Amino acid sequence: MSYKLFIPGPIQVSDKTYKAMTTPVVGHRSPDFVALYQSVQPGLQSLFQTKDPVFLSTSSAWGIMEGSIRNLTKKKVLNCMCGAFSDKWNDVSKRCGLEAGALSVEWGQHIAPEDLRKALSTGEYDVVTLVHNETSTGVMNPLPEIMEVLRDFPDVFSIVDTVSSFTAVPIPKDELGIDVILTGSQKALALPPGLGLFSVSERAMERAKTVENRGYYFDFVEFLKNHEKGMTPSTPVIPLINALKSKLEDIEAEGHENRFQRHADLNAIVHAWVAKNGFELLPAPEYASKSLSCIRNTRELDLAAINKRLKDEFKMVIDIGYGKLKGKTFRISNMGDETEETMHELLGNLDTIISSQS
Repeated sequence: MSYKLFIPGPIQVSDKTYKAMTTPVVGHRSPDFVALYQSVQPGLQSLFQTKDPVFLSTSSAWGIMEGSIRNLTKKKVLNCMCGAFSDKWNDVSKRCGLEAGALSVEWGQHIAPEDLRKALSTGEYDVVTLVHNETSTGVMNPLPEIMEVLRDFPDVFSIVDTVSSFTAVPIPKDELGIDVILTGSQKALALPPGLGLFSVSERAMERAKTVENRGYYFDFVEFLKNHEKGMTPSTPVIPLINALKSKLEDIEAEGHENRFQRHADLNAIVHAWVAKNGFELLPAPEYASKSLSCIRNTRELDLAAINKRLKDEFKMVIDIGYGKLKGKTFRISNMGDETEETMHELLGNLDTIISSQS
């Protein structure tokens, strides 16, 4: 039985995308694969807004997140922490044996540029990690303002997770000066899980070449060496790359600005529903995500029962909160291929269920 996914990831995958995954597999060291790999580069560079290569990793984004700190950190990494995933990055840093500090705020709050400036002014750090769009809390951190701070600390390298914001909002990597930008396939790209994508600045690549013990599987230098031959360091997930090629065609046909606007419009529909029903967003509206909404359960509804009925009767599912916010919040995704029609259908079904529970 299939259900329509309105959770923060993985999200709904189109029939066209699934069909692309049935394209026959080719040898990953063959000219056919080189042609496939090279065919997706222009579209990816356009989306990342970068002149640098975009690497394809057969992994979740977490592999790249861990690999990035191992490739760049010599002194100490500062992890900006505002939710479950950004908090976990600090744990991962320590598990890698790295010196790690925390710039931590309460879940639902954003990372303030002035706090980052204060932390970096100590001179302790040479790497900063940031989750742009913290999926667990629905917070979108002020990336341009944060990158403005980092410009004043040229010896500090930036690693930005855009897993749930990439293609939902514009993120101009080169213009902002991001050193490593990474994402995953299963969120706003609307692909199945299993493919990580990332781009590395020239200066960060040069830095990686000087760092010891960066491993092999996520070694930036290995990715670059293979990229120059139109390949990946290890066996790639070829069906997902075919799906990616199909999705890039869809995005190009829609137009980047239209895609960004569609996400903003759908997000506004959810926010209007939140206000109409007496709920509140967890973050302040000006720092709320454009790809999903994390909503306070101010009416103390039985979220598990609501989701069960939504699934049983309407074949749809939402998320009823992550980690310590489970039951206290619920999350609705508007990312990927959703439309006004699909969002109104979901919210109408939720109205039906909630009105009968009240």
